[in-house]
Amino acid sequence: MPSPRYKPLVDALAADIRDGRLAPGSRLPTHRELAAAHGLALVTATRVYAELAAMGLVSGETGRGTFVRETALPPGHGVEQPAPAGHLVDLTFNYPALPGQAELLRGALRQLAGGGDLDALLRYQPHGGRVHERAAVARHLAARGLDVTGARVLIVNGAQHGLAVAAMALLKPGDVVAVDALTYPGFKVLAETLRLELAPLPAAGAGPDLDALERLCTKRRVRAVYAMPTLHNPLGWVMGASRRRRLVAIARRYGLLLIEDAAYAFLADDAPPPLAALAPECTLYVSGLSKSVATGLRVGFVVAPDEWVPRLERAVRATAWNTPALMTALACQWLDDGTVAQLEAGKRRDAMARQAIAERAFAGLRWSRHPASYFAWLPLVDDQRADRLATDLLREGIAVSTAEAFAVARPLPQAIRVALGSVDLAVLRHALTQVRRAIG
Repeated sequence: MPSPRYKPLVDALAADIRDGRLAPGSRLPTHRELAAAHGLALVTATRVYAELAAMGLVSGETGRGTFVRETALPPGHGVEQPAPAGHLVDLTFNYPALPGQAELLRGALRQLAGGGDLDALLRYQPHGGRVHERAAVARHLAARGLDVTGARVLIVNGAQHGLAVAAMALLKPGDVVAVDALTYPGFKVLAETLRLELAPLPAAGAGPDLDALERLCTKRRVRAVYAMPTLHNPLGWVMGASRRRRLVAIARRYGLLLIEDAAYAFLADDAPPPLAALAPECTLYVSGLSKSVATGLRVGFVVAPDEWVPRLERAVRATAWNTPALMTALACQWLDDGTVAQLEAGKRRDAMARQAIAERAFAGLRWSRHPASYFAWLPLVDDQRADRLATDLLREGIAVSTAEAFAVARPLPQAIRVALGSVDLAVLRHALTQVRRAIG
């Protein structure tokens, strides 16, 4: 069967882009200009650009045109990028650590080895965690304004596993989930895997546009809202109390499930009560110890209404059976002896010191961040292209994330996210100076 007659044009443009004859950031002819130049129908010219976009070679921006993308940038930059090696300064991921954490681990392992029933750690555990460990997590959450019993807590393999368990247990393929137009990339990947439809909500100050959510609920059958009310990634907002109450009211009116991601909530120590405290009957609260303690400590937790716990336990069984007993025992030991609280306080101070460095580096720019967060969001201006800027920085040995990793809606915002929590302060100071210079 012969290929459509426009295919050679697609192939020729793709070759020009890959070979560098069309430079990254170049504006291509309008659809009408392309159609006129090659004797095509307008709908066919549109199909040419759609195929190039599907190949990751161009991006269309409403009101501005179609641009050649920077193909040297790793796909999914900021989500799928492998851990940087050698001299590369990683400003894409946060894995904050404080001095002395390795010694804390060494001491905790000795304590575990010298006490208790070690044989119990070699056996299968209850899917949601042992009773005393779930109670330890509940006591920890009380300090965050969430008063729950251990029976409503499930221990999981990190917050990402908690999100996966929640979606597997309570959502089904095709369900519509309202999310911020810029959201956590891990939830985007999860939604794609489970075939959930994400409906983007524009930002409106320190939180999503709730009028837009109401309009969406009147037009579509929305099943859930995924939200980060306390320290949003990547924008750094903390939703105010009145906006939280309104979100809860909308959820109750339309029968929505609220999925509250609190992975970074420990950094904002003066936040209003969690959504799960305001609406315990319809909220899943998901968090973990990856950021507050260590990324390698894959212990997280999900808080759910009593009637949802059995379904969540089945999802844990289907994915991991249980959290590794040794990791859970170590984490709960640190929850009970105050080590986690100590590390959280230390990391709040550390994040504030890093934000102070960022504030000096980015003085005069329009940017978004929380004063105690480990990241900053920098919108670009004029005709700057985020993919080109990220590639230029990569050549200088600095990796940053573009908006593509976080964006649910199109066109993509021209912006970068800078993670502050993975390099020492001297390296960070120098790297942020280079980022500022690249932005201009």
